[in-house]
Amino acid sequence: MHDPPQEKTRPPAAPAATGITPPQHASRPRGTGLALWIALLALALFAWQWHDNRSESGALRLDLARRLAEADAQIKESRLAIEQARDAMAEAQIKLGALESRLADSRDQQTALEAIYREFSRKRDEWAYAEIEQSLFLASQQLRLAGNVKAALIALQTVDVRLQRMDQAQATALRQAINRDIERLKALPRMDTVAVSAQLDALAAQVDKLPLAVDMRPQPAPSRAEAKGNNGNGWTRFWRDAWAELKQLVRVQQVDQPDVALLAPSQAYFLRENLKLRLIGARLALLSRDTASYQADLKAARDWLSRYYDTRHNAVAQAVAALRNLHEAAVSIEAPDLDATLEALRKLRGARERGAR
Repeated sequence: MHDPPQEKTRPPAAPAATGITPPQHASRPRGTGLALWIALLALALFAWQWHDNRSESGALRLDLARRLAEADAQIKESRLAIEQARDAMAEAQIKLGALESRLADSRDQQTALEAIYREFSRKRDEWAYAEIEQSLFLASQQLRLAGNVKAALIALQTVDVRLQRMDQAQATALRQAINRDIERLKALPRMDTVAVSAQLDALAAQVDKLPLAVDMRPQPAPSRAEAKGNNGNGWTRFWRDAWAELKQLVRVQQVDQPDVALLAPSQAYFLRENLKLRLIGARLALLSRDTASYQADLKAARDWLSRYYDTRHNAVAQAVAALRNLHEAAVSIEAPDLDATLEALRKLRGARERGAR
């Protein structure tokens, strides 16, 4: 754009000296054009900036929209993850509650089992101590009534082994008393009562088989005619057989011991029965530790064997020798008592009763 040409006019004539200055219009059109150019440049710059800013704003809006979409997607994913985590947490809480319930049940069961175990242990200990007490009382009775040292020693050793397995400190005093009694019983001279009793029973069963002295007759010597054989005629054999029958009616017997008692069959039966009774009485005296009766019965049985039985027979000789050996054996043994052990047992029982309360 160009400004229109302006007409060249002459400058006006100077006014008369009236004292009024006319307005100056010569420089006004040039200043207005410059201002217009500046306004146009400013408008163009503004338009360019507005366009640039609009482009940048569009790019920013697109970027912002993209980022908002991504953020929205992430938020949705986060919400989904949160929901899943919430569901998982709820499920975990349910499982945790179930586990806590099971744990509580397990604790209750464990407490019940512990109570049952303690009760069972207490009952088992009570049963064990009751059996120990019974064994000790039986051992004491064996010593006092029968003097059976072997049975008492076995009972004490069994009780000591059981207490050792229980391994309880409160039974120490009882074990010490039991060990002292075991050592005392081991130091005593031993007599196998069972073997002696079995030997007496065997002798009593053998009585009926032992031969009496009165039954041992010498064999008749063969006659000369028998030595020569069955020679001769019929009359000779007839008279010889008749004479043999006549000799059977009267028999003369010579015995080595003149004082052998002649016994009738009924008396022989009662002799054997009385001899059995003597042996049985000796067995009973052995079990009751009655030394006087034991030795008296064995002496009477040995005397009857020597007097009424054939001592030349091996069985009779062995029976007499066995009775002699049994007569010399010591029957009565001064067995110690178990009072110290029983007292330790009573103290232990009292301590257990106080502890149970």
